[in-house]
Amino acid sequence: MSFDEPVGRAGIGSIKWDMTDMLGVTGEDVLPMWVADMDFESGPFIADALREVTETGFHGYFSTLPACYDAVAWWLETRHGWTVSTDCMNATHGIGNAIALCLDIFTAPGDPVAIMTPVYHEFTNKVRRNDREVRELPLAKDDNGLFALDFERWETLLTGAEKMLIISSPHNPAGRIWTAEEQVAIGDFCARHDLILLCDEIHHDLILPGNRHIPFPVAAPQHMDRTIMAMAASKTFNVAGGRTGFLIATDPSLQERITTRIRQFDIQPNRFGTEITRAAYSPAGAEWVDELTAYLAGNVSVFADGIAAIPGVSSMPMQSTYLAWVDFEALGMAHDEVVRRVHEDARIAPSPGPAFGTGGEHCMRFNLGTSRARVKDAVARLQKAFADVQ
Repeated sequence: MSFDEPVGRAGIGSIKWDMTDMLGVTGEDVLPMWVADMDFESGPFIADALREVTETGFHGYFSTLPACYDAVAWWLETRHGWTVSTDCMNATHGIGNAIALCLDIFTAPGDPVAIMTPVYHEFTNKVRRNDREVRELPLAKDDNGLFALDFERWETLLTGAEKMLIISSPHNPAGRIWTAEEQVAIGDFCARHDLILLCDEIHHDLILPGNRHIPFPVAAPQHMDRTIMAMAASKTFNVAGGRTGFLIATDPSLQERITTRIRQFDIQPNRFGTEITRAAYSPAGAEWVDELTAYLAGNVSVFADGIAAIPGVSSMPMQSTYLAWVDFEALGMAHDEVVRRVHEDARIAPSPGPAFGTGGEHCMRFNLGTSRARVKDAVARLQKAFADVQ
């Protein structure tokens, strides 16, 4: 498959391409680089699986979850070295649904829920929409400019009322991969404060060449008595429309509570979503992902080099994902003016940094999951928009 071919997605109901007005920028010349949705067609094995389903002509009740769970287990073992029983799995209507479900099960209205900011904005949204309180744990930066855990500061921010910590692993934005040692430290932190850990690993397959991600259960098995894993094929294979995700808990008590609530709420992903997942987590899917991450690495390199040429603007080094984190603070320019230049002069629609919480005030997140030509175009537009900066 060629990832170089620019795919037109405007006019087909794509949130990323047809709803940039949500960011206050519209027009046919706008380059959308916000929603974590790639401009690549899903692999042909996805289309083949859906075609096989539709061509049967029957769309009643089907028992497709067992085969889907088998595919998830195969993928986790072969790609991530984690052997887990399908008995520990529950399907959900995507990661957002999974997060909301865990908030409902393991916390109560008014409870503080901790998140490491800046982080995927839907963590904050889900916590607040479910009448919980957001407890921000701001990330630091290490000597390499990467996000770093700041336990010393975090110890002063917790009140003892917190019930859960939600993390993104790898981290969104910027794709920081937490090492095995760091993940153990996160588990230790949760144990000290009696926190349930909800570990969102939706990006764990988008590892850029030369880097390695270790799943939390492999890195810190001693903390699985308080940990719930969330994952989905959606980001990796560009199939978020399938609305299917998974919660995995190896602790019997946690798993029982999740399964009970799943049954109470009658959460049953549709057949198309489970078939998409089964097709994705396959040898063909593995080959496609390897080609994808190699291509994304090229995009990351082009973008990083281009941003480095703009004085006062920096892009955090990336280890995974296609979600670049760009910091404009050193420009010394009002953020409203930065936004105006990006939107009106460059005609680009990235994700606004402030939505990611503390640490995102001067930043924007750029989606590099697109053709190389579009990434080069974005760089050229940004360089022109800030050409007067010395």
